Amino acid sequence: MTTNNQSLKPGAQPDAGADQQVTQKIPNRRPMKQKQSAQKSAGAFRTISEVADDLGVEQHVLRFWETKFSQIKPLKRGGGRRYYRPEDVELLKSIYNLLYQEGYTIKGVQKLLSNTRGAASRGDDSISKAVQKNKAELQSMLDDLKSMRKLIG
Repeated sequence: MTTNNQSLKPGAQPDAGADQQVTQKIPNRRPMKQKQSAQKSAGAFRTISEVADDLGVEQHVLRFWETKFSQIKPLKRGGGRRYYRPEDVELLKSIYNLLYQEGYTIKGVQKLLSNTRGAASRGDDSISKAVQKNKAELQSMLDDLKSMRKLIG
């Protein structure tokens, strides 16, 4: 507890311990859970915090993606806790890759996933094939634009 010198009576001296804060240590009644070092099996369901940690994004980002991508459908238990199946985790990894590494927009990923219907059930290969196809088309367009520019200039 600190004492304000202006509130002292004239001629009064502040006591020696007045400028030191008094803190009381309160013991933890329930220690925090330590993260388990053992990995879950490949077929195990994952919580939202586990998936968020694996992808390096915040949990609210995964909840937002659920609203934007109808293919993401985690199981919800009592209290609304989300449990992601291995297929959901793979789809989320693909979405993360498309958004953060490939530079797609959310609308672009939505179109890509709608063009590759059932991509979640077929696995990541169909998505990567679609990405490669899009890259090839874009490269072709770029080549066409470069040739047109040479004709004009």
